[in-house]
Amino acid sequence: MGKIVLFMHSSLDGFAAGTKGEMNWIHVDQEIFDYVAERIAATHTALYGRTTFEMMESYWPTAADQPGASKHDIEHAAWYKTAHKIVLSNTLDQTKFANTTVIGANYAAELRKIKQDTSGEILLFGSPSTAHALLKENLIDECWLFVNPVLLGEGIPVFEGIQAKQPLKLVKTQVFSSGVVCLHHEMKK
Repeated sequence: MGKIVLFMHSSLDGFAAGTKGEMNWIHVDQEIFDYVAERIAATHTALYGRTTFEMMESYWPTAADQPGASKHDIEHAAWYKTAHKIVLSNTLDQTKFANTTVIGANYAAELRKIKQDTSGEILLFGSPSTAHALLKENLIDECWLFVNPVLLGEGIPVFEGIQAKQPLKLVKTQVFSSGVVCLHHEMKK
């Protein structure tokens, strides 16, 4: 059975983005890219909310072809092209996107079936609204939070609408030279 893994950047005070969705406070560098690339290489399925998916589609399909493409751009673009993408949306037309499954209103039941039929991990990239919905349905199995050394004060929270205490098990931490800390937790179920 597959696992859904939340893969998200966070401010120290728990926000995934600023009040208008801004993410210019997120620190990424080659050290973080290399660490993430190892993790991503172990999976072939990505999960996105519509907004994040549209942002990814506007960049990754051609990122490796751009003049001056970085090592990260080349590697992640190759992975993105082959990864199966699952998108939660009531408005996207699945036929317009290669290797993509669009799930609508019945997302919880459909994701449970996908988890049953998947042997590996399903990485949920960013997508805070999708994360909130999946947490409410008890569909997230692990969290990889990249905690950035910044306080935003307000914004879009990483976690929202938690209805009951959810115990977590810390699996691993990774401290980067930039001060970003990756916290890997499993949900205790």
